[in-house]
Amino acid sequence: MAHPRILIRPHPSYVAGTEDPYHFLYLIEIENLGPGTVQLLHRRWLITDANGKMQEVEGPGVVGEQPLIAPGETFSYQSGVPLATPFGVMEGSYILQDESGQQFEAPIAPFTLAIPNIIN
Repeated sequence: MAHPRILIRPHPSYVAGTEDPYHFLYLIEIENLGPGTVQLLHRRWLITDANGKMQEVEGPGVVGEQPLIAPGETFSYQSGVPLATPFGVMEGSYILQDESGQQFEAPIAPFTLAIPNIIN
């Protein structure tokens, strides 16, 4: 059985006026392009700062929820992460489950966390 298609769109931003650590917010949109409802069960993030320090974060759901996402619908949530440097990268994956109970992984492509105008 083909897995549902999931589109993940990250929208990172910097919280101005914060240093040591630098605080970043990220809005994540998870769109279900598949034919059936899916449930987000688990998250895994790998966060790397500009010094190469890696931090892995994983756990059930996102922001305390394990949302059901119907076909054509988008679930959005916002969270944040502190970094010791003004630049970093996040990537990861979600484990979702389709209506038949089959679990599958939806990768989250790397995206940049950076204070504005640091990369010219």
